[in-house]
Amino acid sequence: MAHVKRFYDEHAEYEWKRLFQDAYHQLEWIVTWHFLNKYLPSKGLVLDAGGGPGRYTIELAKRGYEVILLDISPKCLDIAKREIEKAEVGHKVKGIIEGSIVDLGLFKDNMFDAVLCLGGPLSHLIEKPEREKAADELVRVCKRNAPLFISVINRYGVYRTILQKYPEELTDPLHEELFTKGIHRAHFHPKETGKGFTDAYFFHPKELKELFENRGVKTLDMASCQGLSSHLREATNRIYGDKEKWNKWVKIILETCNDPTIVGAGEHVLYVGRKS
Repeated sequence: MAHVKRFYDEHAEYEWKRLFQDAYHQLEWIVTWHFLNKYLPSKGLVLDAGGGPGRYTIELAKRGYEVILLDISPKCLDIAKREIEKAEVGHKVKGIIEGSIVDLGLFKDNMFDAVLCLGGPLSHLIEKPEREKAADELVRVCKRNAPLFISVINRYGVYRTILQKYPEELTDPLHEELFTKGIHRAHFHPKETGKGFTDAYFFHPKELKELFENRGVKTLDMASCQGLSSHLREATNRIYGDKEKWNKWVKIILETCNDPTIVGAGEHVLYVGRKS
């Protein structure tokens, strides 16, 4: 986990800006909130696990929820504290905690009215026992009949990114583990190459679904966070200036993003379940 912590400490400001850097990245926020609005309870205590600099924490607090934010990166949490103060929602944020989703021992069983783990924290656990432990913990702290919202990096979406941006990796022996096991190790991209990423495990949607169903969670929905726009960043950004076209496209995205034929090829997959 040291690689992951260091990566997000070094990219904390980018992580704060990521979802709003352009229209394409906003789709992840729009799609995720579409399902949060659909399945969140009207009030309660929410865990934002792996919530980074607190984008979802702040928006939840603005909407009246009480929130606890947990993340592995102290730099991200510093930004969260700054932005929570700016947004004047500190009274709704009941904790800002440095920690890992693998160990939620600070929290009681059945404590939260909803659990969020968005943006891919589970994807930074490259060993299967760690992913299983994190899933155990996320389910444990969630109240019965309460929703969980989990998003991860999609394996087939990564394949498309490789074709688009890094085709040399297709035949590089160092990357064979990515294609056979879905694992990317931090040292594959030294920092000096300018295209680095940290330790990551890329999920198949079926695998994500089974991870939580095996722990007594009922699947409610699965969606591609970028929907039909996945990997079409330039085209998506081009129509943003025409609000009529943009609004129509967003409507199409929201109507189709949970179609199984679209979920499997997106960049990020959102899983929504309810603890039995």
